[in-house]
Amino acid sequence: MPELPEVEVTRRSFANAIENATVQAVRLGQPLRWPLGCAPEQLLGRRVRSVGRRGKYLLLQLDQGILLLHLGMSGSLRFAPVLPVAGVHDHFDLVTTQGTLRLHDPRRFGAVVYVDSLADPVAHKLLGRLGPEPLSDAFELAGFQARLKRRQAAIKSVLLAGEAVVGVGNIYASEALFLAGIRPTVSAARLSRPRAARLHAAIVKVLGQAVALGGSTLRDFSSASGQAGYFQLQTMVYGRAGLPCHVCASPVRLLKQGQRSSFYCANCQKP
Repeated sequence: MPELPEVEVTRRSFANAIENATVQAVRLGQPLRWPLGCAPEQLLGRRVRSVGRRGKYLLLQLDQGILLLHLGMSGSLRFAPVLPVAGVHDHFDLVTTQGTLRLHDPRRFGAVVYVDSLADPVAHKLLGRLGPEPLSDAFELAGFQARLKRRQAAIKSVLLAGEAVVGVGNIYASEALFLAGIRPTVSAARLSRPRAARLHAAIVKVLGQAVALGGSTLRDFSSASGQAGYFQLQTMVYGRAGLPCHVCASPVRLLKQGQRSSFYCANCQKP
């Protein structure tokens, strides 16, 4: 599943190229997770002002309205002056004067939703409960600590929930917890201020590194320009169950938390 770094890498890979483009045509394939929210022809003639991001949502700001795009579990975007004829898993084309933006999504858990503004009830439902952006000034240590103190659940589960901080998915939660020396099963409310501070710094560092390396390509992720990511080549614990820890050589362990795989080193990460 694409996580925040992959979505941010995708955004950066086409944002400048599509800026100021005018929509010429819209093609819809099989239904996605939610309906578009407007007649496709309503988008014709509108100009793309910018491409932003909130959590795992891309926000195509038009001169009138916003398109919210989510990659779901298996989605990816492509943007190019010319693309091949749409295939069976290509479910949305935004044809512009500067190229075509295409959503490819074999499992169809992704979405493209039109809203008039971020004040729209649909936008509020999708974005309203998201926590602070971890790569922005809004991710303040004091607020992060306060949100953790209100949650008794395991810290890994709290990170994935997206309210204490948005976008820290499974791969990067495992990596940040390792860097902070915190076991994924520890109750969030039990974290001391120094440990919460280490986790805060680890989240920023891990996500920043992931974006710099183009995200993680575990199966078929690539940016809108077709570039694969390389973060998975330097993970400390994720996907390394049974292999020696890079720090202490103890075997990396695997456990299931809420049907998700958590990887950790029992020696380096304390309960």
